[in-house]
Amino acid sequence: MSNNTDYNIETSAFRVCDIPERLRPREEMERLGVDNVSDDVLLSVLLRSGVKGVSVVDLARALLKDYGSLTALAGASMEQLAKKKGMGRVKAQVLMSAFELAKRMSEENMPVRCRIKTPEDAARLFRSKVKTIDKEMFWVLLLDVKNRLKIPPVNVTVGILDASLVHPREVFREAVRAAGAAIVLVHNHPSGDPSPSAEDIRITKQMVEAGRSLDIKVLDHVIIGRANKNRLKDFLSLREAGLVNFA
Repeated sequence: MSNNTDYNIETSAFRVCDIPERLRPREEMERLGVDNVSDDVLLSVLLRSGVKGVSVVDLARALLKDYGSLTALAGASMEQLAKKKGMGRVKAQVLMSAFELAKRMSEENMPVRCRIKTPEDAARLFRSKVKTIDKEMFWVLLLDVKNRLKIPPVNVTVGILDASLVHPREVFREAVRAAGAAIVLVHNHPSGDPSPSAEDIRITKQMVEAGRSLDIKVLDHVIIGRANKNRLKDFLSLREAGLVNFA
């Protein structure tokens, strides 16, 4: 076996049984503990087996190399994963199920009664969630008079954001039902640039007006993107930017 640890999935022919027993994925996890092994070991345990000419370790390492990170891998579609050499739909389903369970656990641990006092507070709730989402999604945070979440964030729509999809009826339905005092609007820009479009501003103004008629304050609209070397914040607050009058 080559000393090169960057195995090429097309040419590597080693099998798990060729690896020293103490370094095989399951044995290594038993020896070191699940929280002390590498990502490729965890993926190998999930995938269970490779195919002829491609060991499960080859497969796990190739996936991490192709996608660059677990976050990017979690964002892959069923079709994309199933097409990878050595995968197929069953293994793709196993990985997607694992990532979905991790996401649901994160949502379960979200404190329902946390306080939303700043745009950063709102953005913090969604950072991990939006990393794997490749479509625009629109949420409403329903708050009480002390700015605490009354219920988990309400997802209003998925897809291109426009006024025909984001209707005040859907936005304020739960707020009216739960006697909410105020709401914060949140949506993501999969492009990573949180700069608002003209439609984002128009929708926000529409919601502010609707909230006034229902006596429910719209406190802000927070758009979440990604930070980079030219953009220190990964979100933009329309209130902070002065683009909409929320008074």
